[in-house]
Amino acid sequence: MRYKDMSSAEFPIGETDAKRIMHIALPIGSGSNLMGSDVLEVMGNVTEDDNRNTISISAQSREEADKLFNGLSAGGRIEMPIADGPLGSYFGMFADKFGVEWMVDFTQS
Repeated sequence: MRYKDMSSAEFPIGETDAKRIMHIALPIGSGSNLMGSDVLEVMGNVTEDDNRNTISISAQSREEADKLFNGLSAGGRIEMPIADGPLGSYFGMFADKFGVEWMVDFTQS
């Protein structure tokens, strides 16, 4: 999925960022994916720190997503508070106190 695929009046995406990859997934087993995304221009210059790995966790409920997000982000830096997102999932991003990047989401079936 590219960033242009989620662009709307409510969530506009600039022309430069529209072609960048928002989500790409490589299945690595039953129910597990290795995921990646490009860094948006609005986040500033891309540095070596921006070429990072991110761990993505798909929770089984909103409550589990909140517990994971709040517990793992304690003492870290929240990049995107967990909330209902434009693509229908409950989603948040943060770096934990050790600098490890995380994404937590829950999508209602």
